[in-house]
Amino acid sequence: MNAITQISTLPILDLSRLDAGPTEHAAFLDELRRTARDIGFFYLSGHGVTAAEIEAVQNASRAFFALSEQEKLAVQMVHSPHFRGYNRAGQEITRGQQDWREQFDIHAERQAVPQGPGVPPWTRLQGPNQWPAALPQFREALLHWQARLTQVAIRVVEALVEALHQPADALETIYSGTPMQTMKIVRYPGIEAGRSDQGVGAHKDSGLLTLLLQDAQRGLQVETNQGWIDAAPIPGTFVVNIGELLELASNGYLKATLHRVVSPPAGTDRLSVAFFLGARLDSTVPLLTLPPALADEATGPTSDPRNPLFRDVGQNYLKGRLRSHPDVAERHYADLIGAAKA
Repeated sequence: MNAITQISTLPILDLSRLDAGPTEHAAFLDELRRTARDIGFFYLSGHGVTAAEIEAVQNASRAFFALSEQEKLAVQMVHSPHFRGYNRAGQEITRGQQDWREQFDIHAERQAVPQGPGVPPWTRLQGPNQWPAALPQFREALLHWQARLTQVAIRVVEALVEALHQPADALETIYSGTPMQTMKIVRYPGIEAGRSDQGVGAHKDSGLLTLLLQDAQRGLQVETNQGWIDAAPIPGTFVVNIGELLELASNGYLKATLHRVVSPPAGTDRLSVAFFLGARLDSTVPLLTLPPALADEATGPTSDPRNPLFRDVGQNYLKGRLRSHPDVAERHYADLIGAAKA
């Protein structure tokens, strides 16, 4: 029986075991490989991120959501052709339905790419973030968190690749230099009677790896062969999940797993900070050559017919952004939408 059918909670993996000597290092990689193959989700401890850093990003996030609606709408995502900024609850779409969460999206802070004939459309995704004028400290706190989580995520990716009996840097060419570094600070309001409880609809993450910081409120659920299980908050840990790019690179050995968020009860809310490590927009996902014993266990990547996967990272990411944020697409990408309908 596959291990995924036997679990009722996610395993906890201690990243510090990588530095605990050769025997413990090898044992950690074996556990990591089996978990990433059978479940695709786990809690991560021993990551080295301090309690003070965690508190700082949570305080900055709550300070943003405490701003007036006018101050938040001044940095609304629809103002950004790079899909950066604030969205009110109900403005992001998953599987055709509204997600009941308000959020602020931050990506790597880079200059916009000059546009012209022959420039790929996905280059429009790169550019500066929007920042709330009322919180001058917000930018520093969030960019520090982005840099810190990038270090942790790359270390986990390297461990996953090593666990597949590859050189740890086998995928470095697709994320070195200018990886996709995406963050979402998210507030899930408590639901009122009669409203859908879809905080976020069931989906897989499109990048390489996701690290999620939760507050004390439950809501995240992971799909298994037995049904949905809760990924209840555990202080001091991140919830980590495999993204579709790692599933592609491993020919389906590593699993990108469906997950969702159920809205909290009325009178409460839920805060989460999600960090997504992705490949460079100009990269193409390679196919790793697994040793025979592992290759025999690789089932091939899965693909939703409504959301096909591309190995060209920029094309894949742009497709997802246009689908999830139709208001931004209509304002800034009308030429692409018109061409698609022609």
